[in-house]
Amino acid sequence: MAPILRPPVVAVGPAAELPPSDEPPVIHLEDVSIFYGLFRAVKNITIDIAPRRITALIGPSGSGKSTLLRAINRMNDLIPSARLEGQLLYHDQDLYARGVDAVEVRRRIGMVFQKANPFPKSIFDNVAFGPRITGYKGHIGELVESSLRRAVLWDEVKDKLKQSGLALSGGQQQRLCIARAIATSPDVILMDEPCSALDPRSTLQIEELMAELSEQYTIVIVTHNMQQAARASDQTIFLTMAEDRAGFVIEHGATRQIFTNPKNRLTEDYVSGRFG
Repeated sequence: MAPILRPPVVAVGPAAELPPSDEPPVIHLEDVSIFYGLFRAVKNITIDIAPRRITALIGPSGSGKSTLLRAINRMNDLIPSARLEGQLLYHDQDLYARGVDAVEVRRRIGMVFQKANPFPKSIFDNVAFGPRITGYKGHIGELVESSLRRAVLWDEVKDKLKQSGLALSGGQQQRLCIARAIATSPDVILMDEPCSALDPRSTLQIEELMAELSEQYTIVIVTHNMQQAARASDQTIFLTMAEDRAGFVIEHGATRQIFTNPKNRLTEDYVSGRFG
């Protein structure tokens, strides 16, 4: 049999050069399964999410990536048939334990969705909305400016803060949604296909922004774009489907290792485009 060659499939970006974190994981999943009614969407997942790193969830459609992402900040609670088994720990606290406030979970673990979804409000009010409803006592104008600066949007919108957020371009709207997530002072930011509807220039801006934000925040991103996962992430988790259609983790490791020297043949086939 001919030897299996493992050349780099795509260029792996500088994010993958970071050394492994020696800090405790921000998020730990222990034997997690997630159900919608009787259907098990993901099964027996045990992984760690390192602090101040970008972790990419990759895998074919239907492998449970978005389900897993939404479980991390309890967005699946909004689906009546959804339930979780196992443990999902955030700084060693079980997020699904009795008495845990799901609203507080979502403040600490923010979410940016596939399609930019600014509120039908002004740019200023989009960013101020979360802090206001959570009782922020500081100077709201300074917080809005700081959040827009960190989202690399301030210079583009500082003279039109009273204009509707819906009037911005697609890339600007997505950065506005990131600013909105930042404004509530989260610890973790989840991003579900945040660039899928954006042009290449806007995609690059979001990837550069993620790299800057990862110095302060833990970021978990779902993407179908292998080039993006290789460029932008430090860690990669590859999921696929079992015979019962439940998603499970095949391989989890440093992005460079996943894309240049995967340990599992299924991972190699997926990142090289031979299936999925």
